[in-house]
Amino acid sequence: MATLNSNWLTEKCIDFEYKKYILLAFLQDVDKDFEVQKLYPSLRELITHYRQLVTIKEKKDEMYKSFPQSAKDIDAENMRIMYQKMVEDSEIMKELDTIVDFSIPQFQRYLTEGRKIYDAIESQLNIFPVGVVPIHAKEGYIFIRAGKNADTCVYEYDIALFEEPEAKYRGIHTQFVKSREMDLGISYQYIKLELIKEKQDLPNPATYAIESEWVVPLEETLLPIAKRCLLKYVERNAA
Repeated sequence: MATLNSNWLTEKCIDFEYKKYILLAFLQDVDKDFEVQKLYPSLRELITHYRQLVTIKEKKDEMYKSFPQSAKDIDAENMRIMYQKMVEDSEIMKELDTIVDFSIPQFQRYLTEGRKIYDAIESQLNIFPVGVVPIHAKEGYIFIRAGKNADTCVYEYDIALFEEPEAKYRGIHTQFVKSREMDLGISYQYIKLELIKEKQDLPNPATYAIESEWVVPLEETLLPIAKRCLLKYVERNAA
């Protein structure tokens, strides 16, 4: 599994060759995950680190522009005063700039590759309701199946609204319930009826089946994509 410390940029020595080695080792692990279609947590880490680097670059430029200036010389011919920054970049800051400028395109390249895999898998998913869906579909069950002959993995889900200073967004939490072997006598509707009997506090649960034609890793790929797919489906049909 590919991992990179959140403070990888500044921990230990700030040296371009050293940081390049750390970064490329991480990206090599990401590449191995992507080869077997394992998207998470690698894709999430790529997004987080990329955003951090872009923010550092933007804020550093803003900070540098805000530093006070002092008069350096007078351009008599053009009738103007020449200024210089009172705070110049140190060698460490220059090294950080070099590391950041090298790293951002590396993260962009792997993000592009990860998103291609994500989009390809999402595009072949088939999602549909099982039975009658209640008016409020913020909680219920997801049936996930990868491949025609696969068992059905049952998850209970709950959609919640989160508020932050700048925006509101919806998140989805899932909990594994069970895996159900499929045969001629077992349908999605049959599994739903089983669940209603087993958990009576959800007498009419919203239930959705999400099927993948491709066999891909469940925890690292299919489940995270299925959750986002369900969020979009529920929001679209509630509008």
